[in-house]
Amino acid sequence: MKIRCNGIEVNYEISGSGPCVVLAHSLGSDLSIWEAQKSALAARHTVVRYDLRGHGGTQHAPGMPPGAYDFDLLAADVVDLLDMLKIQRASFVGISLGGMIGQALALAAPNRLDKLVLADTAGRYPPEVQASWPERIRQIEAGGLEPLIGPTLERWFTAPYRAAHPEVLERIGGIIRATSLAGYTGCCHAIAGLDFLDRLATVSLPTLVLVGDQDPGTPPAMARELATAIPGSRLEIIAGAAHLSNIEQSEEFNRLLLAFLG
Repeated sequence: MKIRCNGIEVNYEISGSGPCVVLAHSLGSDLSIWEAQKSALAARHTVVRYDLRGHGGTQHAPGMPPGAYDFDLLAADVVDLLDMLKIQRASFVGISLGGMIGQALALAAPNRLDKLVLADTAGRYPPEVQASWPERIRQIEAGGLEPLIGPTLERWFTAPYRAAHPEVLERIGGIIRATSLAGYTGCCHAIAGLDFLDRLATVSLPTLVLVGDQDPGTPPAMARELATAIPGSRLEIIAGAAHLSNIEQSEEFNRLLLAFLG
C-alpha cells in the first residue's frame, strides 16, 4: 500500500492487531527483510513495515534533484506516516540505518514512541570511518550500486550462512540492485553526518540494543557505546550473526524482541 507522507509516496504494509510496532530496514534493503519478524509479532501487535525514502516502493520524491537527506527528514517521514495512519504511539525497531532513524526519533519525537529497539547500528562512527563516506558516495555516483553488492553481502552475513543460503543472498542482492541511486546516496549523506552518541543520555524510553557477534560494520563495541549512552538500556549480543542479525539468526532475534516488547 502507498500513502502520501512528507512530500513522497511511502510504501508500507500493516499486519496483525494490538499495540503498534514500526519496523525500519537497513540502507539498500526494503521492508521484506522483516518477514520473519512480521510473522512472529503479528499475533500480538499491529506491525507496520515501510520502505525508507528512496528504497523499495518508496521512491525519491518526483521532481526532487538527487542530493542529501538528513536524519531530521528521515525521522519526519516516520512521524508523518504515523499521523496519516492515525497511530498516536508505537514501538520502533530499526536495524542499521533504521536504528539510526530510531535514535533521531527518540531525540526529536519521544512522545510518539513506547519502546525502542536498536539493532546492528551505531550512534557515531570513528573519525576515519566517518571521513570515508564522501568518497563512497562519489564512487556510487560514478559506478552505480552493482560493485557494492558482493562486498555488502559479505558484511551482512557470515561465511557459513552465505554458503548455506545462496537463495537468500540472491534475493537480498536483487533488493540492493533495485534500490534507486538517488535514494541510496541520499541516505549515505545522512549516515555521513551521524553523531547522536553524546545526546542519547536524554533518552528515557525503554531501549533494547541488539548486535550480531560477528557484525563487521557496526560491531559489538559500537553497540556497547549505545547501551552505555542510553540510560537503563539493555544490550544483547546474538551469536552466529553478522550485520543482518534479524535474518541470519531470526529465531534468537525474535525471542529477544518479543520478550522486550511484551
